[in-house]
Amino acid sequence: MSEQRGRRTAIVTGAARGIGRAIALALARHGFALAVVDLRREQLDATAAELRALGAEALPIVADI
Repeated sequence: MSEQRGRRTAIVTGAARGIGRAIALALARHGFALAVVDLRREQLDATAAELRALGAEALPIVADI
């Protein structure tokens, strides 16, 4: 996590489901901008849409980390 000009950001891996998704949603509720990473494109896009609905910036990245 980093803080730049008052904006907090985080990278969450495994964000398409399970614990990673829950962490991403919790961080979004606390005002974080997020880069969410997973192998599952459809589920990841759905998670990113949920994050945006909460008012968070969300960048979905399909990758194997």
